[in-house]
Amino acid sequence: MQHRAEAIFREHGGQLRMSEAVSNGITPYMLYALRDRGAVELISRGVYRLAALPPLSHPDQITVCLRYPKAVICLVSALAFHDITTQIPRKVSVAVPRDSRLPSLDYPPIQAHRFSRTSYEAGIETHPIDGAAVKVYNREKTLVDCFKFRNRIGMDIVLEALRFYRERSKLNVGALLHYARTCRMERVMWPYLEANL
Repeated sequence: MQHRAEAIFREHGGQLRMSEAVSNGITPYMLYALRDRGAVELISRGVYRLAALPPLSHPDQITVCLRYPKAVICLVSALAFHDITTQIPRKVSVAVPRDSRLPSLDYPPIQAHRFSRTSYEAGIETHPIDGAAVKVYNREKTLVDCFKFRNRIGMDIVLEALRFYRERSKLNVGALLHYARTCRMERVMWPYLEANL
């Protein structure tokens, strides 16, 4: 029976939340037996992963996304994901819909932000990383969000990200303006975009 449980883990990318394991036929008793045997490891409260898998490449983001499937990596964490900042995030910044419960974990530390439904849904990309579906805002939406939260994260970080974005990828002014309108940041961003055209 434990071999079947391991096969279920493999069918789901090697990691499951306890609720997903139970809904797929793995009893809590079998899950704890797999853990005690060393076949699976607990990576966060209620999240298990096959121990034989290679180490996670983005363990903090994966843990957050497995625990909170609605959470979307945003702000400085998304800048780091897209490699358009020199900042090393101390917390995983995530966005959730305004009417959602804010995620809370002992580890990794999270900084959660409630976004309006329109702002939350715009620009989400899903990246398969180490068998998990990690939601992160695309580069353009991330830049707009950083302008919106410029007083919290610092204008120097925002301008550095805009410079790296321009240098490392094709400047997509249309997408930037689309997300700026969606997030009501067009008037704030336009002078900076105009200077970078």
